[in-house]
Amino acid sequence: MSFLAPLYLLLAGAVAIPLFLHLRRRRIENTVDFPAVRYLERAEKENVRQLKVRNLLLMFLRIATVLAIAFAAARPIGVFFGAGHVPTALAIVLDNSLSTSAIVNGQPMLATLRQQALDAANAATRSDRVWLVTVDGTVTGGTVEAVRQAISRTDVFQGRGDLANAITRATGLVVGAGLDGRQVVVVTDAQASTWNAPVAVGDVHLSVLAPGGEAPRNRAVVLAEARPPRWTPRGMVVARARLTDSATYRIALGERTLARGTARDGEDLTVRAAPPERGWQAGIVELEPDELRADDTRYFAVWLGAAPLVRPEPAAGPFLRTAVDALVQDARVALGNDVALAPADGAARLPALLVAPSDPSRLGGANRTLERLGVPWRFGAPRRDETTVRGERFDGVRATLRYPLEAQAGATGDTVATAGGAPWIVAGEGYVLIGSPLDPAATDLPLRASFVPWLGDVIAQRLSGAASAELTAVPGGALRLPAGVESLEGMDGQRVPVNAGSTAPTRSGVYFLRRGTERVGALVVNAEAEESDLTRLPIATLRDRVRARDAVVTANAAQWQRSLFNVGSRRPLQLPLLLLALALLAAESVVVRQDERRDHVA
Repeated sequence: MSFLAPLYLLLAGAVAIPLFLHLRRRRIENTVDFPAVRYLERAEKENVRQLKVRNLLLMFLRIATVLAIAFAAARPIGVFFGAGHVPTALAIVLDNSLSTSAIVNGQPMLATLRQQALDAANAATRSDRVWLVTVDGTVTGGTVEAVRQAISRTDVFQGRGDLANAITRATGLVVGAGLDGRQVVVVTDAQASTWNAPVAVGDVHLSVLAPGGEAPRNRAVVLAEARPPRWTPRGMVVARARLTDSATYRIALGERTLARGTARDGEDLTVRAAPPERGWQAGIVELEPDELRADDTRYFAVWLGAAPLVRPEPAAGPFLRTAVDALVQDARVALGNDVALAPADGAARLPALLVAPSDPSRLGGANRTLERLGVPWRFGAPRRDETTVRGERFDGVRATLRYPLEAQAGATGDTVATAGGAPWIVAGEGYVLIGSPLDPAATDLPLRASFVPWLGDVIAQRLSGAASAELTAVPGGALRLPAGVESLEGMDGQRVPVNAGSTAPTRSGVYFLRRGTERVGALVVNAEAEESDLTRLPIATLRDRVRARDAVVTANAAQWQRSLFNVGSRRPLQLPLLLLALALLAAESVVVRQDERRDHVA
């Protein structure tokens, strides 16, 4: 047996009071002498044996009553005859991920899970400590009433969240509480993609309630992309849907509908467009609504601008000029002076596509030009070995003359391709630098069919227009904002200040990156595609995913409720002791009344 408030055992010292009164009464009865008392003394002498027994019984009852009250005040915990539950640290993990917004039996699954979480909170007493932990990382503690209110306010998180991390945090809370009872309860929709790995809680009691049966059928947009992300002036939108049957869809850019039609499961939906708008625009791909509305729409963003104006320098070689002619005929670029395409030693300004000189004797002049233009890279000593180029869209490209690119202080650009383990093409603010001349004697890149499209993308995506960025994130996910971004502008025009430590908004959508009054990029927030797969784990499989002693994993709400606060064989003994005290007082009253009745008759 142990005591939660052992100082109250000092109340046991009050047993001296009835003992003192008993002894004092016997002494007074021996010393008082007047006629009425003499009558009583004669009567007591006649029943002296009975009176002694009665007095001893009263003393015992009063002492036992005091002891019972003292022990009850000390809040003992024991194995036998207890009632209720020991003070328990209880953490309620409420799965409020996107999938719980699905309509099941006429109401969102989250409403059912909230009620179950409330049932757990309502079973707590003031002796317990209670927390609410949700999959988006929110933790609410305090009074039981505060936790109840937090449960009622919990809304759907627009992403997958992290249920395993929520359970781990809940376990840490109950372990750190220092109470005898420790329990984590989880109410979840048992989504298979969420419970994709074992969850361990050590020796903490774990109770999981999950629905049985099949999940509702769901259709969702799982892909929506603008390709390329910068249209100068045209591009295409590629979308894909996960369907159980066909469904109608709409693709829109801003207020403009680009396409409508009927989608089939897994089929790529492609629409090409050249809208007249300019700057960053938000777009959506949407399906007709079903039981899970949140994934019927997926967002994308695109930068729209005029065809970039380029000027290939004659010294850049005939293959580069021919490629530009093809791009001009395709209206992807136009001739002008915005972007220079030139050998590195002949460039006068940025933005520019800079190629290595064909003659190694011009290497010094090329490096001096790079220094003058502020490009933090230099050409290394020429290499004349045939080397395979590595990089996206460079499969099979080889280089026979190359100048390994050497980074200088402050080089932060992207390495687009490598050759022989060294950077071969790098890109940075206003430049793209190639480590070989665009000549078949140095590399077969200009002979490849992919060269012209690659060149067009490089000009459009890296060298034309203002520097900008497109970021993607999941709701509440980590962000790495470009330097100078001051706020995020939502699709409704509302702006939210941001800093280096900001995370992505918790609502899906397109948010424009703002630097002052200028849009310098876009942040596209969409839920994880796997969150749209509502397939549930069978209870037996879910039980196998739980690593806990005496875990209860069930779809039976009654069984789950019986497991709440059932964290061991020990029980509080306070109530039995109080009942015992009441019984003793009742017995004492009976004895006193019988004595009074006997005296009255006498």
